[in-house]
Amino acid sequence: MQPIIEIRNLGKQYRVGTIMPIAPTLREALASALMLSLTRRDKGTTNGNGLIWALNGISFDVEPGEVVGIFGRNGAGKSTLLKIISRIVKPTTGEVNIYGGVGSLLEIGTGFHPDLTGRENIFLNGTLIGMNRREIRAKFDEIVAFAEIEKFLETPVKYYSSGMYLRLAFAIAAHFEPQILLLDEVLAVGDIAFQQKCLAKMKQVRCEGRTVFFVSHDLMAIQQLCTRALLIESGRLIDDGDPKNVSANYVKRLSLTQTDQHSAG
Repeated sequence: MQPIIEIRNLGKQYRVGTIMPIAPTLREALASALMLSLTRRDKGTTNGNGLIWALNGISFDVEPGEVVGIFGRNGAGKSTLLKIISRIVKPTTGEVNIYGGVGSLLEIGTGFHPDLTGRENIFLNGTLIGMNRREIRAKFDEIVAFAEIEKFLETPVKYYSSGMYLRLAFAIAAHFEPQILLLDEVLAVGDIAFQQKCLAKMKQVRCEGRTVFFVSHDLMAIQQLCTRALLIESGRLIDDGDPKNVSANYVKRLSLTQTDQHSAG
């Protein structure tokens, strides 16, 4: 069987302190924001030329229908990996070969217009992630019901809470039916009931045979949902395998790091 995604020697490098053009593109703006975030966290591998590797030497294949959990500490490179797969960010080295349509929810409300209503943003955001108007109309009622925004459908989304933003963004992404779905920290916002609803929807997506990438700090959710897990540290792929085994390795490495820091202090 041919992999649905092939990643070979993938690397992404940023120059610390790079000045962006006066009118950057959306991709450039996202890359700049990510670079500044990584610089502030002092993560990644730097050299004497003021360059930082957000990802370095990443290689793996993903088979159709796999649900891949990705975890690691903040600034490890998880979100950068998803942005490269979704074509938001261009890699510095290596290549990504994708054999299927990609849908993504990488940042809450990305692609929403604050002055447009929930109804209008469903059509706007759905179009941006690749749905046509016929598909959006067919899924519209399901999206609204899942997001639980019936009473606020005609309200501009700038008045939505962060939880409402997430519910609507996730509902749109989850009801789009790409072969590959990318989800970044979708459980970070929202109450317990909605988190369980998200997990149930992702299990349904898995049962439909679609490929899912799921970035989360929730190790139990990754173990429940995923068939495979990747551990990324300082831009490198450290472990790849059974979610329970990779989770245990991650916890062990965190414990050792904390012990070393305590000893140094």
